[in-house]
Amino acid sequence: MADRIITTGSLSEDRDNELVLRPQSLDAYIGQNKVKENLRVYIQAAKKRGEPLDHVLLYGPPGLGKTTLSNIIANEMGAGIKITSGPAIERPGDMAAVLNNLNEGDILFIDEIHRLGKLVEEVLYPAMEDFVLDIVIGKGPAAKSIRIDLPKFTLIGATTRSGLLSAPLRDRFGVISRLELYAPEDLKKIIFRSAKVLNIPIDDEGAAELASRSRGTPRIANRLLKRVRDFAQVRHSGIITGEVAKESLDILEIDSLGLDMTDRTMLLAMIEKFGGGPVGLNTLAVSIGEEPDTIEDVYEPYLIQLGFIKRTPTGRVVTEAGYEHFGLKYLGGNDK
Repeated sequence: MADRIITTGSLSEDRDNELVLRPQSLDAYIGQNKVKENLRVYIQAAKKRGEPLDHVLLYGPPGLGKTTLSNIIANEMGAGIKITSGPAIERPGDMAAVLNNLNEGDILFIDEIHRLGKLVEEVLYPAMEDFVLDIVIGKGPAAKSIRIDLPKFTLIGATTRSGLLSAPLRDRFGVISRLELYAPEDLKKIIFRSAKVLNIPIDDEGAAELASRSRGTPRIANRLLKRVRDFAQVRHSGIITGEVAKESLDILEIDSLGLDMTDRTMLLAMIEKFGGGPVGLNTLAVSIGEEPDTIEDVYEPYLIQLGFIKRTPTGRVVTEAGYEHFGLKYLGGNDK
């Protein structure tokens, strides 16, 4: 999966450019209008009251800007931000150390928050509710509990799998926002903005072609912009036109809807090996040599949005639209 150009996960090549391209304010942030406008109200209200913002949970597919939004919230609040991730916090003591190093009004951003361990989560509960840290010293009858006051802070949690969050943790977030896949029009604006920042010549048709193949994800749009720039500079005049973008993306085997060879392999396996389905997730994973979690988190969301596959109680099935994409005859009856 690491070699896929259109993976929604972050690659090493993305990191430097994401820092350069990341907007710094809500006004500069493109798309996610409902989430953005709600956050604008919450931030303004918190600033008027002189209080920290309520704890925020951002969830949705990867690559949509959860980390970017967290940095923008910190900028808008005039607060410092400390960034960590669920897998990096292995023990309750690690979480206690992070919380104890916060300053008044700070933002604590925890990416992949669904991967926090149960004991680590329990340290967060009093911290989020009462801004205190409960520490147990010693064991057995001699154990003592010490309560340490914490500065008031805002926790921003980000997750691609909100269903894996425990109910007690989820209930402690005051603001819960889902980030949706981007419409091509918004991706086109993002591509123009990124091209301007990176000094890449691009015309309207070129931006539209890139947007249509970016799977609704800004991270992919920016990555494709850089890849197509290379083709434009080496094989053409340096300007990304519609024709240049189409030719380049065809060479990269990314089709008109943003599907790559891995997507097509999965869909064709379902059609040719399992008659279009239904097929169980684990069976499908074995048949294409992929992990079930990867199929569920990476491949399926976009294919479901396109209407190419459906989840049913008996398994995954390919829809009529999925057959039509390959020019295959749809026999019907399996997508109920």
